[in-house]
Amino acid sequence: MRISLSSALLPALICALAQPMLCPAQTTTASQPPVFQNVLYGAAYYNEYMPADLQPGRLEKDVALMKDAGISVVRMGESTWSLWEPEDGHFEYAWMDRVVDAMGKAGIKVIMGTPTYSVPTWMVHEHPEVLARYQGADANTTYGMRQNMDTDNPTFRFYAERVIANMVAHYRDNPTVIGWQIDNETGSYGAYNPDVFTGFVNHLKQKFGTTDALNKAWFLNYWGEDVNGWENMPIPDRATSTSYKLEWSRWEQLRVADYLAWQAALVRQYRGPNQFVTHDFGGMMHTDRNEFEIAKSLDVVANNIYHGTQDHLDGAWQAEQSDFARSLKHGNFLVTETNAQTLGWDSAGQFPPYDGQMRLDVYGYLASGANMVEYWHWHSIHAGQETYWKGVLSHDLEPNRAYAEVSKTAHELEKIGPRLVDLKIKNQVAILYSVDSSNGITFMPYERGGSSGWVPGKAGDSYGGQIVQLHRALYDANVGADFVFPENADFSQYKLLIVPSLYVADDALLKKISDYVKGGGHVLMTFKSGFTNENDAVRWERAPGPLREAAGFNYQEFSNLEHPLALKGDPYHAGEENKVSAWAEFLQLEHAEALAYYDHPFFGKWPAITRNHYGSGELVYEGTQLSNALQAKVVLDCLKSAGLTSADQQLPASVHVKHGTNREGKQLHYYLNYSSANQTLKYPYAAGQDLLTGAAISPNQTLILKPWDLAIIEENK
Repeated sequence: MRISLSSALLPALICALAQPMLCPAQTTTASQPPVFQNVLYGAAYYNEYMPADLQPGRLEKDVALMKDAGISVVRMGESTWSLWEPEDGHFEYAWMDRVVDAMGKAGIKVIMGTPTYSVPTWMVHEHPEVLARYQGADANTTYGMRQNMDTDNPTFRFYAERVIANMVAHYRDNPTVIGWQIDNETGSYGAYNPDVFTGFVNHLKQKFGTTDALNKAWFLNYWGEDVNGWENMPIPDRATSTSYKLEWSRWEQLRVADYLAWQAALVRQYRGPNQFVTHDFGGMMHTDRNEFEIAKSLDVVANNIYHGTQDHLDGAWQAEQSDFARSLKHGNFLVTETNAQTLGWDSAGQFPPYDGQMRLDVYGYLASGANMVEYWHWHSIHAGQETYWKGVLSHDLEPNRAYAEVSKTAHELEKIGPRLVDLKIKNQVAILYSVDSSNGITFMPYERGGSSGWVPGKAGDSYGGQIVQLHRALYDANVGADFVFPENADFSQYKLLIVPSLYVADDALLKKISDYVKGGGHVLMTFKSGFTNENDAVRWERAPGPLREAAGFNYQEFSNLEHPLALKGDPYHAGEENKVSAWAEFLQLEHAEALAYYDHPFFGKWPAITRNHYGSGELVYEGTQLSNALQAKVVLDCLKSAGLTSADQQLPASVHVKHGTNREGKQLHYYLNYSSANQTLKYPYAAGQDLLTGAAISPNQTLILKPWDLAIIEENK
């Protein structure tokens, strides 16, 4: 039977087709963060993935192993809609009930996932229109891949609503199920279906009112692209208008946020009173979604964070992703997936962690404000795309080196977790993140070079590379950072604001930055900032536009740099890394002072880095792309100017410290050694106790950290 559904009919159809108990009054409880008495520590668990020959008795063995290890939580259910609803309208729960019951008897809590990111084959067969269609000639999606649907399609929404309502109602009173993960790593999936385009045109009507206003905002006189009547709106396939491409990316973000808000509201209608709602972002800072807007629908943010191991484990990527997740709601967050043993959709990325690295990784997340850490996943899968994405247990399903380290960590957390959970972190440095600028720079890149594909722990584009570089400089200086967003740009609680290439911004945001400087704030800003307006159109005033007074310079020209250049006289003592590359703006000083010049017969007439005192604050501007080491030097100089340096900058390079306040109001200091050698340091804070060893620690005491080990000092007062 083929059903053509109007979204307006969905609630009535749900009530008609589902069990009567599934239609309570429409209520949506306001977002409230869950309260945890201890850190949650566990893994995703898929008993349904177990080879058929091992199914009898395997659940009992797994639960016994988890209980012995000290596992406290598992995440389940999000990947197998085909088992929840094996045929249209027929729901099965026995296969999962036995798993939930077994976990409950063992004292292991469950986070259940809605299975909507992987549609069953019967749905595709009956309703092929639910599949996403892409731009271009060969645009049809086919069977075999997850996340291959148009999430706006009313037929898909009907089936998704029905399965969610049934599932959540089934487990609403089960005390073992503590929360709901809506969907999984949701994106726009590149969907380009007719309903998606119709929605986009309606979005434009609401935003611009008339096509004449659209034509003017987007400069569509260029190449005669004027739209005369909404019915003539061209599809975005091969669009050349940067304004069109930017607004389409915003539409993708709106679609994702709307879809997840819809799921969150639906879960809240049927969930139990103590069950939270979360979503596991597939890493942060994707350009087709706005994580800040999505987070408004969640009780707690969750993130899936994958990273390098062995000699590439340094904690930097985990810290950046954690800081971003924590900043979305200014609160604690969950890690729903991270490395267990090895990663890969092939066998070319098999780098199992060194001894101690899994444990250190967990405490690194907790030091950034995580309240839960889960591995993907418990047992390695014996066939399929993720055969080599190994879990805690290898393919032999027996206890191993990873299991032993997980067990050690879990038993530590049983004892000290109540003193670590709900860590409160207050930072004085913020990084302004703009998804519009990321997209705008992607449409008009300033450097060439194709991506080599996904690499754990690395950004894949120029803007993301700047974020990584700047956050890494703070991380290496042992200075904590938050992220702030254009949507709620409040900089007042920070002493230093770092602004990576703010390429796309409206005048109001640029004025907020200028006012922040004028009022005493310190800003470090990089090139291309203030260049285009909110429609990605270049401003028709001399650069840097509304930032000119605060920046203290102007410019009319810029150049790509064919080869890296040195800065004259090595002003930051960067040695061999005294280099800049890719881009140079010809800055003409007005009130600013030059901090560095290019060492070049032509480019040398213009400063590369400037500083301007404006009001009672200052703005440092980089008109070029700095090497990593040079960037670290400039960031440290800005930290000193803002009065944000301390003994933390004297630690060994491989030791990182993070600070926060626990529930008892006591200061915690995490010292983490990301190296294979012993590291020695002096503890500069008030007397306390190492929570891991129980040893008393006094001010100025020498601490020795073993390889891939840590100390957690809780101050006595």
